[in-house]
Amino acid sequence: MLDFKSIETFLWVVKLGSFRSAAQRLNTTQPAISQRIAQLEREMGVRLLNRDHRVASPTPSGRQMLVYAEKLIGLRAEMMTEICESSAVRGVLRLGVAETIVHTWFPQLVKSVNELYPNLSLEIEVDITTNLTARLLAQEIELGLVVGPLSAAGVQSLVLRDYDIGFLASPALGLGKAALTRRDLARYPMITFPRKTRPYEAVRGVFDRPDLPPIRLHASASLATVIHMAIEGLGIAVIPAAIVADELADGRLQLLDTDVKLPPLTFTASWLSSPDTVAIERVAQLARQIAQSSVAVDAAAAARH
Repeated sequence: MLDFKSIETFLWVVKLGSFRSAAQRLNTTQPAISQRIAQLEREMGVRLLNRDHRVASPTPSGRQMLVYAEKLIGLRAEMMTEICESSAVRGVLRLGVAETIVHTWFPQLVKSVNELYPNLSLEIEVDITTNLTARLLAQEIELGLVVGPLSAAGVQSLVLRDYDIGFLASPALGLGKAALTRRDLARYPMITFPRKTRPYEAVRGVFDRPDLPPIRLHASASLATVIHMAIEGLGIAVIPAAIVADELADGRLQLLDTDVKLPPLTFTASWLSSPDTVAIERVAQLARQIAQSSVAVDAAAAARH
């Protein structure tokens, strides 16, 4: 008798191209995947997968099976969304998170997931958007909270919120009393996100000009390092001000007054289209709700500073 576990296993072997990747996706072992596929082929009475190469590919019968497998798994996901309680959302969700989100409302998201979906575990990876996007497309993570929107085929996204990028410095630099021009700012090293990120390229574009001194641009993948360097007066941090609400509140950093504007960072919850995305879509929607509620909090904090 066919069961959903075997059908789901077949679906992921085809989508990911190997038994090993499907085992990782379904949180089981490669022998268990092989056993499920063998059982499915016995019950169907046909060969569904070619195993002659390193990539597992569907046979003609397997391609027919794939159409029905996607429909069945999709209907199951739709049924669970409409009928089941939150406790029915279970398993492991591999989540990639940009560090800006980690430093703002991410703890509230984890707390809410724990409360609403007690049977869902999170495997969290923190990295820059470029790396997380590559991992998402390789299906090594299932949901990315990243700078977007992503334009790759098959990716679905929900806009979370925008973050304005500010110029922040230690009061020791004495820059908080007057409006600063581009030339005023260019006298100091800039400290920002790592290479291959949008803020890094935006800063280079603003200050890499012949009428300005050569840009001194310090880049780090660690926001904690960027913030610490700015507090120590080693340069001007070019990051979202929302990240350093505590440092602004206690006077360790100042938001500088300048007419130099950088494009905001738009963050999205992004995932690959799949028939079975109940947990992914629910967490993405929850992330959007929490991110949107944080906008008013950040606006109030900015008004105070």
